[in-house]
Amino acid sequence: MKILVTGGAGFIGSAVIRLAVSRGLSVINLDALTYAASLENVASVAASPLYAFEHADIRDREALDRIFNAHHPDAVMHLAAESHVDRSIDGPSDFIETNITGTFNLLEAARKYWAGKGRPEHFRFHHISTDEVFGSLPADPSVKFIEETRYDPRSPYSASKAAADHLVRAWHETYGLPVVLSNCSNNYGPYHFPEKLIPLMIIKALAGEPLPVYGDGSNVRDWLYVEDHADALLTVLQRGETGRSYNIGGNSERTNLELVTALCAVLDELRPTGKPHAKLISFVKDRPGHDARYAIDASRIAGELGWEPSVSLDEGLRRTVRWYLKHESWWRPLLARDGAGVRLGTKV
Repeated sequence: MKILVTGGAGFIGSAVIRLAVSRGLSVINLDALTYAASLENVASVAASPLYAFEHADIRDREALDRIFNAHHPDAVMHLAAESHVDRSIDGPSDFIETNITGTFNLLEAARKYWAGKGRPEHFRFHHISTDEVFGSLPADPSVKFIEETRYDPRSPYSASKAAADHLVRAWHETYGLPVVLSNCSNNYGPYHFPEKLIPLMIIKALAGEPLPVYGDGSNVRDWLYVEDHADALLTVLQRGETGRSYNIGGNSERTNLELVTALCAVLDELRPTGKPHAKLISFVKDRPGHDARYAIDASRIAGELGWEPSVSLDEGLRRTVRWYLKHESWWRPLLARDGAGVRLGTKV
């Protein structure tokens, strides 16, 4: 199988590529190399004959047509997206252009290519989305997002991803394009750009800086180790039912304060400073429209495809901290990039 992966130099996309190549799958990495991308993320597979790179933007339809015709993929895994909620508050237009218009362009390029090939049944367009399209959940732990949960996006980011999800479903229903969709919970792990919560907290703690937690830290997220997610995505691509959607979660709900406190405990063990890192935790003004709770019911992917997460949150946090301690040469240069380590989402 040859897979066209969009956004393959990003956090989740690079995890997919590393895993796919390790399993003998051919991959074309299509990436615009915007601020959060790095080819260092796929350096371990860059010399493989199974890997090819195309520097292109999904907003460029001509480039997409050229890439499809040059590489003849059997499947598309669409991960390219603007994904940081705080950035979407400050600059929503980038999210509309990439996540909506870019997805439209990719769907049309894929449809043209698929039709030109005689509409092969084995072709797949896998659209990777987020649980944030479902909005916010109550505190009741028995209530979780299922695949049929009504969409209720609350930020420019989640609204743009919801729109993209609807486009993908429409292209399946209207044109017959063979698609699968997945909506995941919060990812974490190696190669995570240092604007997101976990890498940001690790890096600030190592520098002895305050660890800013929004509001009172009570917002709840379900955490999914990125390498588990990559495995789930390949499972959905290869075995998921056409036209079907699959929720992917880590079965690991924590409040933001609990998560940061757990990170601090791991840092106390692996990089002791003489005083608890949790003393650095500070509370800052909450994000506008901050969703209270996300939680994934992943019973469909477990029941139909036999996939479940293999890495517990405790083990995943330990692996992640160890990785950042070992790979300072990867993350330190990224701190000079636009917005890294800076509070965003305040322009309201």
